[in-house]
Amino acid sequence: MACGSCGTAGGCQNKGACSSGGCNRMNVHDWLANLPFSDPESNCKIIEVSFNNGSRKDFYKNSTPHFFEKGDWIAVEGVNGYDVGMVNLTGELVRIQLKKQDVQENDPDMRKVLRRATDTDITKWKEAKAREKDVLIRSRAIARQLNLDLKMAEVEVQADSRKATFFYIADDRVDFRELIKIYAGEFKVKVEMKQIGARQEAGKVGGIGSCGRELCCSTWLTDFKSVNTNAARYQNLSINQAKLSGQCGRLKCCLNYELDTYLDALQNFPDDCDMLEMAKSRAFLVKKDIFRNLMWYSMPDSTKQYPLTIDRVKKIKALNRQGVRPEELEPVEVTSNKPKEVEPEYADVVGQISLRTLEKDSRKRREKERNQQQGAPRERGQQSQRGPQQPRGPQQQRPPQQQGDRRPNQGPNQPRPNQGQQGQGNNRPNQRPPQQQGDRRPNPNQQRPNQQRGPQQQRPPQQKPDGGNEAPTN
Repeated sequence: MACGSCGTAGGCQNKGACSSGGCNRMNVHDWLANLPFSDPESNCKIIEVSFNNGSRKDFYKNSTPHFFEKGDWIAVEGVNGYDVGMVNLTGELVRIQLKKQDVQENDPDMRKVLRRATDTDITKWKEAKAREKDVLIRSRAIARQLNLDLKMAEVEVQADSRKATFFYIADDRVDFRELIKIYAGEFKVKVEMKQIGARQEAGKVGGIGSCGRELCCSTWLTDFKSVNTNAARYQNLSINQAKLSGQCGRLKCCLNYELDTYLDALQNFPDDCDMLEMAKSRAFLVKKDIFRNLMWYSMPDSTKQYPLTIDRVKKIKALNRQGVRPEELEPVEVTSNKPKEVEPEYADVVGQISLRTLEKDSRKRREKERNQQQGAPRERGQQSQRGPQQPRGPQQQRPPQQQGDRRPNQGPNQPRPNQGQQGQGNNRPNQRPPQQQGDRRPNPNQQRPNQQRGPQQQRPPQQKPDGGNEAPTN
């Protein structure tokens, strides 16, 4: 079962585990596969087979009557046994690869394809691959015990577990004859040592570059050219080792991609104009702008940079050869032709809101809660000053409860009648008993001496001889 996004015929057969780089690691698209040929017998009989998820590729001769497509697992000749790999390329594109790598199509020493991989071959191959991790850890420990100055990068075990290839990195030559004897006795395999560089190690390990894509060395780049700091200088890049280095610790291979284009564009710029003699002081070249054909200079007594045209620089240089120092550089005014981007007005089309809207809503909510907290004590203070002395309106006054009606008063704000009093006082709600003599608790209904009664305020209820209170009359 291959990935759903895999565009190959047979898929990468990696079962969705694309984190190892199997889907795009050294992958090749055979764009000549569907073209018809007049002579089928002239078709190329060589097959390119990839091993270890594309980290190693080799050519094999198809002497069998079977026709293999890309993605098929086949068994090929190995060292004292066989190995299992995946078909990576067939057809006429293989001849192009043979010419690039200078391999003869009729080479008699080229190994052959044995058969299509069976279930037994696949099972043994998986067992050998599961063994590679433990062999790598143990091999590193043995090399450390022998105090060898090398780094074991990867171990590849053959499908029949008869041979193991150890890829190592070393700055100098290493005498590993004793190491091979220990490896052969420890792992019971035939040992082969191969030295690789830091770039090849990054290609085998894989990873994500600073551009956000997979590393070029692990996806498509096969030949590694030397990269130096002059490639960065020609492209006006800052010489920062941290930014120019890749995952391998060397300069990035992508510095050579656009180098030829920059070299072609720099042919129109003069080479001997790094310094200009002026009347006040010297002007030193800062950078060359190939897109605008300008050369930027700076003066020692100022931090400002002056853009000069190529013709002006050549003219000043010609005057310097004659011993003349001009007074002014005559810089040009640089204007940006890029149109100013206008930020579109916000439109809540799909129900999305911005963070500013959330901040405004939260601020309004906090202010509302603060106002409610400040207004609550004021209302409680006003309610405590209001007593039963204030008369009710004609619509607010309740009718007195009839004698014999034992139903409680309706409404959530209706207070219960005083149970300690008998007589007519029980039928009048919202009336508190008068303060007894000797009770020192303050009476909330008693008005302050400094407070004058309004014309509409009602007098306190008069006491009857029998001790009851007289109900207020309108």
